[in-house]
Amino acid sequence: MHIKPIHDEKDYDIALERVDTLMELNPALGTPQSDELEVLVLLIDKYEENAWAIDEPDPIEAIKVRMEQMHLKQKDLVPYIGNKSKVSEVLNRKIGLSLSMIYNLAKGLHLPLEVLVQPQK
Repeated sequence: MHIKPIHDEKDYDIALERVDTLMELNPALGTPQSDELEVLVLLIDKYEENAWAIDEPDPIEAIKVRMEQMHLKQKDLVPYIGNKSKVSEVLNRKIGLSLSMIYNLAKGLHLPLEVLVQPQK
Protein backbone atom coordinates (compact mmCIF):
# COMPACT_ATOMS: atom_id res chain seq x y z
CA MET A 1 0.00 0.00 0.00
CA HIS A 2 1.52 3.28 -1.18
CA ILE A 3 -0.70 6.25 -0.36
CA LYS A 4 0.25 9.83 -1.11
CA PRO A 5 -1.56 13.16 -0.98
CA ILE A 6 -3.78 14.17 -3.89
CA HIS A 7 -2.33 17.36 -5.40
CA ASP A 8 -3.92 17.53 -8.84
CA GLU A 9 -6.40 15.94 -11.25
CA LYS A 10 -3.92 13.25 -12.26
CA ASP A 11 -3.45 12.14 -8.62
CA TYR A 12 -7.23 12.35 -8.18
CA ASP A 13 -7.91 10.09 -11.17
CA ILE A 14 -5.34 7.55 -9.95
CA ALA A 15 -6.93 7.52 -6.49
CA LEU A 16 -10.41 7.02 -7.99
CA GLU A 17 -9.18 4.09 -10.08
CA ARG A 18 -7.63 2.49 -7.00
CA VAL A 19 -10.87 2.96 -5.04
CA ASP A 20 -12.79 1.27 -7.85
CA THR A 21 -10.37 -1.66 -7.76
CA LEU A 22 -10.61 -1.98 -3.99
CA MET A 23 -14.41 -1.71 -4.06
CA GLU A 24 -14.56 -4.63 -6.49
CA LEU A 25 -12.47 -6.68 -4.06
CA ASN A 26 -14.96 -5.88 -1.27
CA PRO A 27 -12.30 -6.28 1.44
CA ALA A 28 -13.26 -7.36 4.94
CA LEU A 29 -13.03 -4.71 7.63
CA GLY A 30 -9.66 -4.51 9.32
CA THR A 31 -7.69 -5.82 6.34
CA PRO A 32 -4.93 -3.78 4.73
CA GLN A 33 -7.15 -3.33 1.65
CA SER A 34 -10.08 -1.97 3.67
CA ASP A 35 -7.72 0.38 5.51
CA GLU A 36 -6.31 1.59 2.20
CA LEU A 37 -9.82 2.10 0.84
CA GLU A 38 -10.85 4.10 3.89
CA VAL A 39 -7.79 6.36 3.69
CA LEU A 40 -8.18 6.91 -0.05
CA VAL A 41 -11.84 7.86 0.34
CA LEU A 42 -10.87 10.42 2.99
CA LEU A 43 -8.17 11.86 0.74
CA ILE A 44 -10.54 12.03 -2.23
CA ASP A 45 -13.21 13.70 -0.12
CA LYS A 46 -10.75 16.33 1.13
CA TYR A 47 -9.44 16.98 -2.40
CA GLU A 48 -12.97 17.41 -3.76
CA GLU A 49 -13.87 19.71 -0.88
CA ASN A 50 -10.86 21.95 -1.62
CA ALA A 51 -10.81 21.74 -5.41
CA TRP A 52 -14.50 22.19 -6.06
CA ALA A 53 -15.72 24.06 -3.01
CA ILE A 54 -19.01 25.83 -3.50
CA ASP A 55 -19.38 28.88 -1.32
CA GLU A 56 -22.67 29.78 0.24
CA PRO A 57 -24.31 32.57 -1.74
CA ASP A 58 -24.15 36.12 -0.48
CA PRO A 59 -27.26 36.87 1.66
CA ILE A 60 -28.48 39.70 -0.58
CA GLU A 61 -27.92 37.67 -3.74
CA ALA A 62 -29.80 34.76 -2.16
CA ILE A 63 -32.72 37.07 -1.38
CA LYS A 64 -32.72 38.43 -4.94
CA VAL A 65 -32.64 34.95 -6.45
CA ARG A 66 -35.51 33.84 -4.22
CA MET A 67 -37.46 36.97 -5.16
CA GLU A 68 -37.02 36.05 -8.82
CA GLN A 69 -38.02 32.43 -8.20
CA MET A 70 -41.14 33.49 -6.32
CA HIS A 71 -41.92 36.39 -8.71
CA LEU A 72 -41.73 38.91 -5.87
CA LYS A 73 -41.16 42.64 -6.07
CA GLN A 74 -39.41 44.81 -3.49
CA LYS A 75 -42.75 45.79 -1.96
CA ASP A 76 -43.41 42.09 -1.24
CA LEU A 77 -40.48 42.08 1.22
CA VAL A 78 -42.00 44.78 3.44
CA PRO A 79 -43.54 42.22 5.85
CA TYR A 80 -40.11 40.63 6.36
CA ILE A 81 -37.83 43.68 6.42
CA GLY A 82 -39.89 46.75 7.25
CA ASN A 83 -40.98 49.71 5.17
CA LYS A 84 -40.23 50.16 1.45
CA SER A 85 -37.22 52.38 2.04
CA LYS A 86 -35.67 49.84 4.42
CA VAL A 87 -36.18 47.09 1.81
CA SER A 88 -34.42 49.27 -0.76
CA GLU A 89 -31.55 50.01 1.64
CA VAL A 90 -31.07 46.30 2.37
CA LEU A 91 -31.18 45.25 -1.29
CA ASN A 92 -28.76 48.05 -2.22
CA ARG A 93 -26.43 47.02 0.62
CA LYS A 94 -26.69 50.33 2.45
CA ILE A 95 -27.73 48.61 5.68
CA GLY A 96 -27.21 45.08 6.93
CA LEU A 97 -29.80 42.54 7.94
CA SER A 98 -30.97 42.62 11.55
CA LEU A 99 -31.72 39.44 13.48
CA SER A 100 -35.46 39.97 13.12
CA MET A 101 -35.08 40.50 9.36
CA ILE A 102 -33.00 37.32 9.08
CA TYR A 103 -35.59 35.34 11.01
CA ASN A 104 -38.50 36.74 9.00
CA LEU A 105 -36.77 36.21 5.64
CA ALA A 106 -35.74 32.67 6.54
CA LYS A 107 -39.28 31.81 7.54
CA GLY A 108 -41.13 33.73 4.84
CA LEU A 109 -38.86 33.03 1.86
CA HIS A 110 -37.71 29.59 3.03
CA LEU A 111 -34.03 30.57 2.95
CA PRO A 112 -31.49 28.75 5.14
CA LEU A 113 -30.38 30.73 8.17
CA GLU A 114 -26.76 29.80 7.34
CA VAL A 115 -27.02 31.82 4.13
CA LEU A 116 -28.61 34.87 5.72
CA VAL A 117 -26.29 35.21 8.73
CA GLN A 118 -23.02 35.31 6.83
CA PRO A 119 -21.34 38.63 6.05
CA GLN A 120 -22.30 40.36 2.83
CA LYS A 121 -19.71 40.29 0.05
